[in-house]
This record gives sequence, C-alpha cells and structure tokens, in this order.
Amino acid sequence: MTDVLASVPAPGLASGPDVPRPAPSGPSRLLGRRPDVPLPHVSADQLVALTEAAGLTGRGGAGFPTARKLRSVAGRSPVVVGNAMEGEPLSSKDAVLLAQAPHLVVDGLSLLGAALGASRVLLATGPEVAAGPAREAARGTRVEVRALGGGFVAGQESALVRQLDGGPAVPTDPLVPVFRRGVGGRPTLVLNAETLAQLALLARHGADWFREQGTPADPGTFLVTLSGSSADLLTHPGVLEVARGTSLRTVLEAGGTRTDRVRAVLVGGYHGAWVPATDLDVPLDREHLAPFGATPGAGVVHALDRAACPLAAAAEVARYLAGQSARQCGPCVNGLPRMADLLEQLARPGADPGLVPEVQRVRRLVTGRGACAHPDGSARFVASTLTTFAPHVEDHLRGGCHEAARRLDPL
Repeated sequence: MTDVLASVPAPGLASGPDVPRPAPSGPSRLLGRRPDVPLPHVSADQLVALTEAAGLTGRGGAGFPTARKLRSVAGRSPVVVGNAMEGEPLSSKDAVLLAQAPHLVVDGLSLLGAALGASRVLLATGPEVAAGPAREAARGTRVEVRALGGGFVAGQESALVRQLDGGPAVPTDPLVPVFRRGVGGRPTLVLNAETLAQLALLARHGADWFREQGTPADPGTFLVTLSGSSADLLTHPGVLEVARGTSLRTVLEAGGTRTDRVRAVLVGGYHGAWVPATDLDVPLDREHLAPFGATPGAGVVHALDRAACPLAAAAEVARYLAGQSARQCGPCVNGLPRMADLLEQLARPGADPGLVPEVQRVRRLVTGRGACAHPDGSARFVASTLTTFAPHVEDHLRGGCHEAARRLDPL
C-alpha cells in the first residue's frame, strides 16, 4: 500500500519558499493526468454492484456507503447533484480537485446521469471553489454548473437542495430526505465532488484496482487538507492524496510538520475531534479513529501548536459554529451560543470549577435534539475538547496558562 500519492498547495495555504516539497511516493489517482481509459457505459444495477464491491463511501463528511445512496434513487429518474460547496473553513480539497481535475467530477456526474436516467444533472460550487474550470470541463455534457452562496451548513444535503430551488441555504425537515423529495420536488441524489471523481475512476478501473489502496474495511484513497495553527508549524500546508489507513504522523510529516511542537490534531474539521500528540501513529480510517470520536470526515487534518491555548482555540471554533446556526431550532438558537459562552469563560485562567459540569450539561441537552446535524457536530467537538485537554482544563481552574492564552494563533 502506498501512503502519500500527491501533494498540492491549497488556495490560501502558503508553502515555505526555501524547503523542497516532499516527492509523492506513488502516482496520484485524483490529482494526476487525465485518464486514458474512456468512461464506460454502465447500468444502474452495474453501478450499484461496482460501488458495493469497491466499498466506496462518501468523501464529503458523513462517509455514507455510496451503493446505498444509489439504490435509494435507482429507477426513479432522479436529479443528480454534485456537492462542491466546501463550507468547512479548514478544507480546500474540493477547490483543489476542481482546479486540478474538474474532468473527473464531471465524468462522475455524467456517469450517474446516464446510468440512473437522471432528469437533471447539476454541480453546485461554493464561494471558495472556482466554478470556471468545471464549466469548461462540462461543455458538451448535460452537467449544469451552479455557483451558490456559502456558509457552514450550506453544503448539508437539504440546505443545498433548498438553495438550488431558490430558497435560503438552511436545512429542511429531516423527516423528508432529499432522495424522496429534493430539487424541484424530484428524488435527488447528492454526492460530494471527491466521491464523484472516485466514482469516475472506479468505473474505468474496477473494484479490485480501487481496493489496492487503503484497508480492507476502509478502501481507496482520499484527499486531506493539511494545515496548522501557526505559520511556522509546517512548511507545506496544502492538499494531499493519501491511502485510507495512512498514519496521521505520515500525513503530518509529508507536509513538513514539526511534530515535536504539536499539542493535538483536529481530524475531520470543526465537527470532528481531537487526536492528542501521544497518538500520532493512529491510522486515518474509521475503525482506528472511532475511539477518539473522530472519522476521516472531509479530510481535514489541522495541527495545533503547543504554544496555543487549546481551550481558547476551541472556544473560537465554538463561537464560529454558533454563528453559523440555521436558527431553526432551540439547540441552535440557544444551546450553541451558550456552549460558546461557557468555553470562552473556561478559556480564561482562574475559571470557575462549576463551568465544566455546566458545559457538559448543555452539551447533553443539545445532542440529538436539533433540526439538523449541526448541533450534534458542534457538541461532539466540545466533548472532544474537554476530554482531550482535561489536564489543561485543570490548569485553567488553578489559574494557569496566562502566556499561552496571549500567544494564541487562531484556528
């Protein structure tokens, strides 16, 4: 198994000018040259069987089995939507993918459109993703490219469908999934841009080829956006293509990260979880990340410098998440701002010991009660913060961490 296949600077993530970029240890799948093999014509049943045999899962965050999503709309002339909204602030993978290999995303959409007898085929791009290359790649195809407004929840399936229909980018009733009623009232299939690119390659090369990378339980490659909380923590931030099961340490070292300075790593983005510096050898797959409450998610790997106060950094994330609320339910309107308030108080040295049980109480109240998954993801991040940095919490309660708090480099 090859670990790191490609490394590309991401928009807004500058690399060190004098340090050579590490050479990839194998040919890139997603970010390499255009495939020589033509895109095959396959039926819906063949496509479902192929994705099931390959074990392809979504690369946008939730990691849902792609075969199950295909089955939900097969035979119903659905609308097919490619999701390149990329509302996660720490992710640049979709922007890089559509700049480097827009043809693969368009191929994936075209493949699905033909196999499923789609009534429409759309690609939605967010403000941080340039739509131009995709529009050029889509010339002569059925794929419509739509540049939409952004926001953290704008990429959620029902929020995306709502915006495509001309409404606000906020989630709709979770009891009516988009595969039943989506764009224009039609059954709708929404797949992340990277999932579509993987599908285009899988159709060309087969399930055995796909499984040559990754692990038996979590096969294939995925795109990782690597960044750090301080400018000099790593020399080469950007997007890497790596095999599932590659160790977190390998990914960090591929970006020139000074691992001796890492306090913890946020895996999966703002709805993800922390992996402490003592566990950098953990494989990046669902099985091994589960004990930390994390998943590969949208491929975010963000290293936190030891010079930064982790509670101050987490409070900043919690405040951002509270501000990204759709304001459609009590957990979003009341719970998320309250959690952010409590974390900000806890981030001040000499904090009241009663803050810890209160944060936990509010977190439990928020979990499982929202109109969408945003409150749950935010609560999961807060829970991971309190667990991973429990010794630091105790330090704050004793009045410590003055210098670190002042030196905080924001996420």
